[in-house]
Amino acid sequence: MPSTIRLVGVTAAVALVCSISVALVVALAYRPPATLLANPAASTSGTIDHAILTTGDGTVSVKPDLATVSAGISSQQSSASAAQSDLARKAAQLITRVKALGVADRDLSASGYWVGPVYGPNGESITAYRASEQLVIKWHSVDSVGKTLDAIVQEGGATNISVGFGLADPKPAEAQARAQAIADARSKAQAMASAAGVSLGQVIQVSDLSAATRPPYPLAYAGASTADVPTQVPVGQADVQVTVEVDFAIA
Repeated sequence: MPSTIRLVGVTAAVALVCSISVALVVALAYRPPATLLANPAASTSGTIDHAILTTGDGTVSVKPDLATVSAGISSQQSSASAAQSDLARKAAQLITRVKALGVADRDLSASGYWVGPVYGPNGESITAYRASEQLVIKWHSVDSVGKTLDAIVQEGGATNISVGFGLADPKPAEAQARAQAIADARSKAQAMASAAGVSLGQVIQVSDLSAATRPPYPLAYAGASTADVPTQVPVGQADVQVTVEVDFAIA
């Protein structure tokens, strides 16, 4: 009997030791990993410790050197094929007149072509068919664009005309506006540094935020002028605007 009791006691002790060992293994397994910070300050600092961030704007006004003329023609006939054939004749006449003005092939393109039915007042029955085409002409002599409009209406047969102005190459004006914008950003940063009692350091980074050209408002051309009074189209000025962001170090 004492041997039996002793055996049971030993078994219970072994079970207790095993339970404790398992508990320790489980506890260690779920212990969160330790985080090693070699330099605690480095984990909280950004790439730029001390800086002044500013934006600057620059605007350059220049005379446009490119006129974009949109010239439309149309035809309405009893059938789609008749409207299309008549439109082809009118388009050939207009293109011939445009090229006679000295417009190169690369400066002449079509922006739209449409053939479709024309419905009556009830919106159900077809009364005719209309065909239309819109040409886009790049005219590089902006001061003579009025005479060009008269020519394509009076001799080319165009009936729907509009003209807008812009720059053939806006990059030189954008470069000037960008230099102004950076100078504007530096002026703002210098004022901020003086107000904060610090010295402005070197430029860390410069980024373009936007660059846009605002041409004069486009003009609609209602009809042909008489030969004695040619059409006058004031060109105006195009505004080239650039916005930059500049990051300055604090010295």
